[in-house]
Amino acid sequence: MAKPRVLVTRAWPAPVEAKMAEAFDVTLNRDDRPLGAAEMKAALTDYDAVLPTVTDRLPAELFDAPQLRAKILANYGVGFAHIDTDAAKSRGITVTNTPDVLSDCTADIAMTLMLMAARRAGEGERELRDGRWTGWRPTHLIGTKVSGATLGIIGFGRIGQAMAQRAHHGFGMRILVQNRSAVAPEILARYGATQVASVEDMLPECDFVSLHCPGGAANRHLINARRLEMMKPTAFLINTARGEVVDEAALAQALWFNTIGGAGLDVFEREPKIHPDLMGADNLVMLPHLGSATRQTREGMGFRVLQNLTEYFQGKTPQDKV
Repeated sequence: MAKPRVLVTRAWPAPVEAKMAEAFDVTLNRDDRPLGAAEMKAALTDYDAVLPTVTDRLPAELFDAPQLRAKILANYGVGFAHIDTDAAKSRGITVTNTPDVLSDCTADIAMTLMLMAARRAGEGERELRDGRWTGWRPTHLIGTKVSGATLGIIGFGRIGQAMAQRAHHGFGMRILVQNRSAVAPEILARYGATQVASVEDMLPECDFVSLHCPGGAANRHLINARRLEMMKPTAFLINTARGEVVDEAALAQALWFNTIGGAGLDVFEREPKIHPDLMGADNLVMLPHLGSATRQTREGMGFRVLQNLTEYFQGKTPQDKV
């Protein structure tokens, strides 16, 4: 019996690609080049399974071909806002993702950004590398204390809870939570957290705000100019969720005019393009979407995709069907 044809749209960790090739008739992206819309549309008619990542856009119009061969989109990543899931499902295509495996590493990056922004680590490193450091002095690069501060977490799923674990138990932070549904009291108690009714109720109370909510149209520009003005002028915004959650033009203005104290970003609205007004903001720390970028996690994500594919082609419901 012929193996299902599978397209891997970007280069994946070598151990995962090797296992994938054992189980399926796999086409790998050796050049690691993002596919264009025409190539992605063709893939849906040529392959039984397409394995997209966040760099692949699959809007509704890609699914309007007369005949589609693809039966499953096994996404490499927990977020799937780049896929029009309604359009895919209307054509009988199953969509899966990879939850759980990247929660810890993404929370680690969120904490990294929070510490770097608060303690002005990016500015300090640039000063050192530029040869501008003149030595220790009492008023040099004075930052903000993280321990004991108030952290607001927007989106209290697996990653949000992993962030709360680090912040509360590691740094003694007071945790406020804003979530679209009620969080069980026992989960809140685990992190000494309090759930608030709205983003507006949360923002004025926080020294740090960390975003862990889904992307997509529903949360586009959730953090906008009006909400940035609600934050303390000393507060910091951290985003490891999705770039579209933050209005980058509004954030740039808030940073330049010191409406807020600073920010840390791992994701951007138009990746890999960065809003030009963000580039020169000294009170901003930026990373190139490194949230899940550890060997253990990236391999774990790939093997989770492989498990979803295997279950699907065995006639089972994949564990991570969305």
